[in-house]
Amino acid sequence: MDLPRSFTIRESSHRLCNPFTSEKLATLGQAISPAPGTRILDLACGKGELLSTWARDHGVSGTGVDISTVFISAARARAVELGVADRVDFVHGDASGHVADDLVGIAACVGATWIGSGVPGTVDLLRRSLVPGGMMLIGEPYWRREPLDQATVNGCHVGHKDDLLPLPELLEQWGDLGCDVVEMVLADQDSWDRYAAAQWLNIRCWLDANPDDELADEMRAELTGAPAQHARYQREYLGWGVFVLMNR
Repeated sequence: MDLPRSFTIRESSHRLCNPFTSEKLATLGQAISPAPGTRILDLACGKGELLSTWARDHGVSGTGVDISTVFISAARARAVELGVADRVDFVHGDASGHVADDLVGIAACVGATWIGSGVPGTVDLLRRSLVPGGMMLIGEPYWRREPLDQATVNGCHVGHKDDLLPLPELLEQWGDLGCDVVEMVLADQDSWDRYAAAQWLNIRCWLDANPDDELADEMRAELTGAPAQHARYQREYLGWGVFVLMNR
């Protein structure tokens, strides 16, 4: 059970495996100001940056779960680096079936709602770990602009136009699921650039070091097309944000 190697190659230098900058993550933490001692469950936690930096900055504790052995190893190292390894732990496992043994004050899935087969299922999953009055953090893409055609949809790595909503409709959907939206922090085009462009350098460095690897042709093809695809489609049409929700 692990992520394909292409994911870890592409995001080898990333601390955040989504189009959020460290500054925006800090803004989110400041916006909700979790009380010291708040426990967090972070499903599909990636490299654990949310848990580790918030443990340092806000005194929270918690558990992150991710399917990638590479990401979990990086998360554990980051916790040690920041001096919070006694307050956060990271578990290699399938986040789609993970429910906290003890209910938590914040349940998060920042950018991986496929673990619940979409937004409604992810809300249901997070609710199972949440104390009454707790918060859910869900990272989710939306249409920044309406896509013109299927080529645009494909260029944003989306299967069908109806798989995503425009931002107003996404905000309404949270209400339809019985949630109040109490905060949000949105990525911007610069956030997308930092996420996507860093991948290109990661891929190029990997190709230079591994020219004969079985994935070399695949990664070379990706690097050749990715910059223009990002500028033409993802940067212009795809929004992304973290939404803070509370049950009604």
